This record gives sequence, structure tokens and C-alpha cells, in this order.
Amino acid sequence: MEYLVLFIFLVFSVSGLFLNIFGLPGNILILVDSILLGWYYNFQVINLKLIVLLILLAVVSEVLEFFLGIIGAKKYKSSNKSVIGSIIGGIIGAIVGAPFFFGIGSVIGAFIGCFIGGFLVEYIMQRQLKQSVKAGWGAFVGRVMGSLAKSIIGIVMIIMVVISVFKVD
Repeated sequence: MEYLVLFIFLVFSVSGLFLNIFGLPGNILILVDSILLGWYYNFQVINLKLIVLLILLAVVSEVLEFFLGIIGAKKYKSSNKSVIGSIIGGIIGAIVGAPFFFGIGSVIGAFIGCFIGGFLVEYIMQRQLKQSVKAGWGAFVGRVMGSLAKSIIGIVMIIMVVISVFKVD
């Protein structure tokens, strides 16, 4: 039974990592999943100290993703509207790409959609191709860096919980 519970934890946690790719709060899912696992173990394995640390990591990951996205976009002179366009484009790209490559196409579609969304909004606003390409690229780079940082923190959260589970004698 213990291995089944841990397997279910890992399935939901990996789902959280997958959500991170789309800019959704996947690390919050990992946090909730960890708290439920702690509840299963009567909070003896996953204690209050670990839960507080996981909460801090989840919050930091969301803030970091947000700021890295903006920094990447601003580095290439993207407008705020272009950043919003890249987010919307990423969601649409993920949906369109989902049927391809056994679902992995949604990841590729999300990142391509970020570029296209940022590019289109900037082009509609300024009608300058070169700046629009730069803005789309900036939105893409910012999105990739934010998602990468957030996913790394999510992996660290999962590892911390798994180590806590196996550390109990």
C-alpha cells in the first residue's frame, strides 16, 4: 500500500511539472500533493517544517517565473501587451500541439505559441517586422527561462518529499 501511495504522489507531482510548462501553477499542485501525502503519514514523515519550506519554494517559483518572463521580454524591448500576447499564444499553441508526438507536441506548441503571440501583438501595434521578431523572441526566451526555473524548483520539491518518505525508519 505504501508504494501505491507514493506512486500516486509521483503521478500527480509529475503532472504538476507538466503544468509548469504551460505557465500554470504546477508547483502548487506538487505542494498540495505533498500535504496530502503528509496527511496520509499523519504528518510524521512530512512535517510542518518541510511543508513550510515547500510553501516557500512554491511561492518563490511563481514569482521567479513571472519576473524571468518579464526580464526576458523586456531585454528584447517587448511591450507589456506583447508579453500578454505571448502567454495567450503559449496556451493556444499547447492546445493546438497536443495531438502531435503523443502529447509532447503541446510542449513544443506552447513555446512556439509564445513566440507567435508576442510577435503578432507587437506587429499589430507597431507594424515593424524587425522589432516584432525581437519582441517575439524575447517573449519566447523569457517564457523558457521562467518555465525552466519553475520546473527545477518543482523537481527539488519532489525530491525533498521522496527523501523524507524514505528517510523514516
